[in-house]
Amino acid sequence: MNKLNQFTIFLVLVLLQTSVFAQEATPPTGQVLDKIVAKVDNYIILESDVQKTYLEAIAQAQQGVEPPTRCEIFESLMINKLMVAKAEIDSVLVTDAEVMLQTDSRFNMVMQQFGGDEATLLQSYGKTGDQLKKEIEEVIREQLIVQRMRGKITEGLTVSPAEVRAFYNSIPSDSLPFFSAEVTVGQIVKKPEVNQRTKEEIFEQLRKFKEDIGSGKAEFATLAKEFSEDPGSGAQGGDLGFFRRGELAPEFEATALALRPGELSDPVETDFGIHLIQLLENKGSTYNTRHILRIPKANQEDIAKAERYLDSLKTEIQAGRIEFANAAKEYSDDRATSDNGGFFTDPANSSSRLTLRTLEDPVLYFTLDSMQVGAITKPIQYEDPREGTKLRILFYRDKYPAHRANLSDDYEKLKAATLRRKEDELLSKWFITAKEDIFIDLDPLYDRCDVLAGK
Repeated sequence: MNKLNQFTIFLVLVLLQTSVFAQEATPPTGQVLDKIVAKVDNYIILESDVQKTYLEAIAQAQQGVEPPTRCEIFESLMINKLMVAKAEIDSVLVTDAEVMLQTDSRFNMVMQQFGGDEATLLQSYGKTGDQLKKEIEEVIREQLIVQRMRGKITEGLTVSPAEVRAFYNSIPSDSLPFFSAEVTVGQIVKKPEVNQRTKEEIFEQLRKFKEDIGSGKAEFATLAKEFSEDPGSGAQGGDLGFFRRGELAPEFEATALALRPGELSDPVETDFGIHLIQLLENKGSTYNTRHILRIPKANQEDIAKAERYLDSLKTEIQAGRIEFANAAKEYSDDRATSDNGGFFTDPANSSSRLTLRTLEDPVLYFTLDSMQVGAITKPIQYEDPREGTKLRILFYRDKYPAHRANLSDDYEKLKAATLRRKEDELLSKWFITAKEDIFIDLDPLYDRCDVLAGK
């Protein structure tokens, strides 16, 4: 088994229950005298990149599985950079909209850890919010490109049950990973419907903004910085940059494209809130806008109404008049879980069996800790980083004890690992050919890793 495949087993079998990204706000461990250790076309790998990734892999290693070596870490980083460089040649692209959406989500998660206080972030890590967001954006963009390139290279690959069994049997029994206790938990989410009076107040505020901007009493950028609730564009004076048609909310796009450059819209509502839009430039199939976003907030009456709705749905489920999964698919406002019958899934293998650590949300962890298997909670209020106050009911369907990996209990995980190994065998062959098309320069420190040797 070559080095790449050994590293694959580590990544897939050991990190099945962890995020594929390290938290951007993780404090550095140890001091590294930084330098460039590899150049792949126009992209570089720093010694600190290798050190950070290596330390994270060591920290996440589980009993029974040997963590990757520094050479294996270095090789994986090299392949990622090669994919990004090759993506430029092959015109494999990701859109700014995709990157922005994931960047905003990750940035908001990190800022939550600091209570939204940028001063605390700066004090703890020496980075402003803008600096951190830029770093996150670079990581997200590279990861999306690597995913897209990997998908293009491995398109159409499948594995059979026989291949899964062969993969499982190839792992020495004393090297099989030990999985922590797992749970299957689902949710049905209700976003309170904001009353019309609250919405009308926002419409009126944005109409006043339009009037003040038009008369010269106020500047668009100044109002956006002060009032816009879009964390991505507010600090930039509302600027969204260029988007292709079809990438933004339909109501937003239709309104923006009906404007002349420089013209302001009337307030328009989308799923994200209520916008005042200015078209800056319309160029072919792309257009550039800026906006002021105001998000209507549910009041206590709105929240109570949503709570009663979920309470009645819970009664229907417990009475057996509707299955939980069917209710989630039909009534849940959470798109990420509703298609899966409301159940949370592990992004690494799409399994609905999760460790409590995979859930990440400490509220979920402590809620489940006090529940019996088979129970459904009363409606619980929580805060969504992007959409504000929501309510949900949780269903604790199953609990699985800690165990060593086996075909009966862990088939889906082993299937994902088998497919990943097969993909990496194909990627190894691709790497041999692709490296001939790209300029690569390695620091002598990593010559011993033989990453450029034929596999």
